[in-house]
Amino acid sequence: MSANDLGKDRGAAVVIVGGGVTGLSAGFWLARAGVDVLVLERGLVGWEASGRNGGGCSHHHSPLFAEEQRLWPMLDDLLGYPTEFRPNRIRIALSPEQYALYSRAVANARHQGFAVDELDAQTLREMVPLAGETAYRGHYYHFGGHANPHRTVQAFAWAIRDHGGRVRQHVTVTGFRTQADRIAAVETDRGLFGCDHVLIAGGPQTARLAAKLGVRIPMRTARAEMIVTEPLPLMPLGGVDGNGLYGRQTLRGNLAYGGGPHEWVDAENQPARPATPLAGHIARRVAQLLPGAAHARVIRSWAGLIENTPDGRPVLDRPAPWRNLTVGTMSGVGFGLSPASGRALMQLVTQEHCDFADLSSLRLDRFSALEPDWAELQGWLPGA
Repeated sequence: MSANDLGKDRGAAVVIVGGGVTGLSAGFWLARAGVDVLVLERGLVGWEASGRNGGGCSHHHSPLFAEEQRLWPMLDDLLGYPTEFRPNRIRIALSPEQYALYSRAVANARHQGFAVDELDAQTLREMVPLAGETAYRGHYYHFGGHANPHRTVQAFAWAIRDHGGRVRQHVTVTGFRTQADRIAAVETDRGLFGCDHVLIAGGPQTARLAAKLGVRIPMRTARAEMIVTEPLPLMPLGGVDGNGLYGRQTLRGNLAYGGGPHEWVDAENQPARPATPLAGHIARRVAQLLPGAAHARVIRSWAGLIENTPDGRPVLDRPAPWRNLTVGTMSGVGFGLSPASGRALMQLVTQEHCDFADLSSLRLDRFSALEPDWAELQGWLPGA
């Protein structure tokens, strides 16, 4: 059963399961390449962590880092819609220990050819007006940056439509129909959708959905929370973090920040809304990082569910034995890498390999010898 057997409205050449930023980016790149693509999302696009994160655009540890940095500055033009991307970033250390920890990232970035300036405390306070006497030292990254997660998710969705693709919300995938070593159709609560290829990019649901095809993806889900303050005077550079936080200042002046520890949850039964005392802990660390904002009121909080693999790295692969299945799960770094990961997934779907990055370290078979009780051994269980 192919897409043609069910008609255009009931299938597509490529059906993407998951309307988060990873699935939407892959859908954009596929549609842009002229592929008939359909994205199925059980809720609203970007409703979980894709639209509820710090908006950071720098992942120096990833094989997709160079492509990520190449694409973000041109993404508004590629999509035709604003993402509010702003380049560069400052990271503040409040102690020698934090400075030593952050210097590891600096060494890695410099090794890959990216420039980083070292900043003393006085220079930090001049460049970051909300910083105070707590600032020890810091770094100015001439790369990375930040964007608006909500606008970015919507931009990808609109761009898919503009290139002839389709996005259907409120469609829950319940299973798959197979013929020999191929997936013939995607089963949903709205009926069957025929396909020539399936990409599972369901965030925290990816492991459960892949298991229906006998593909084991080891992962556990955590709830990440963020706080948003009332608007404050705009800093020269909105991308400022440190003290174990990630986030940014929005164009309106709000500070939007998050940071662990994250709470391990059951992805199926846990609502993606703030439900722990973590928000107060985040607020205290923001006040330590930016004392000039200590008086600001917290006006709302967000939460999202994030999938995590045992080694914290994504899985981008075409797992056996299926000839027409690709999986993409980003392990907590999906937003920033989305322009590059979507393009990589497009190439895995259409040509079975990525020609701009070595994805060998992101293959699923790296977990082939993983202990069955790995999550318990690491304490990655709800309530642990």
